[in-house]
Amino acid sequence: MQILALETSTELGSCALWRDGEVLERLCPSGRPHSETLLPLVRELLADAGTSFSALDGIAFGAGPGAFTGLRVACGIAQGLAVAGGQPVYPVVSLAAMAASVDAGQVLALLDARMGEVYAGAYRRQGSDYVLQGEIRVASPEALELPASGAWLACGNAPAAYPALAARLAEIGTPVVAGILPHAGSVARLAAAAAMRGEGIDAALAAPLYIRDKVAKTVAERLSEGGRA
Repeated sequence: MQILALETSTELGSCALWRDGEVLERLCPSGRPHSETLLPLVRELLADAGTSFSALDGIAFGAGPGAFTGLRVACGIAQGLAVAGGQPVYPVVSLAAMAASVDAGQVLALLDARMGEVYAGAYRRQGSDYVLQGEIRVASPEALELPASGAWLACGNAPAAYPALAARLAEIGTPVVAGILPHAGSVARLAAAAAMRGEGIDAALAAPLYIRDKVAKTVAERLSEGGRA
């Protein structure tokens, strides 16, 4: 089985090929829009692996949450490829991909949502999958609800971006794996597990997971918080 995965929910764009348990991954070059670099990188990846679009059994993408524009890039390319090839699509939550990147039974994935907020998802490992506990949340670092008990490991870029969040995690004794971002290798592994469970969807049903509807604060909101117009 071969699953192509695309991940562009953050500045770390990537693509990966899962083939019978082996994963090949490529990172998008920095400083250029993912919309320009992702598809050529996919072609290069498949050529290096000696396979083709028609040989794929499914297309996975990082569904979000994350950067609005980036989410649309991965979703749109995944839909286009899947429609052309008649393959199923596997949306993978970006926070789950982060959780799958660290070796822990209970992971709190914390992604900088910008605008002074954090995307958060608490996951427990069950076999080859990471299952969300409760709901994905977006909140300020001070207001974000943290796990009350149990041995949790936090990961992501939000603690480094928000010292108040890092301090709260330290107070409850939760260690942090810093710098973890969603990447296509983890998306591919989670999608392969979903494919084995028969959880693929039609390309027409694929959609980004935005969590919040607001792209940016208004000038008035920034000024009220002491920022600049």
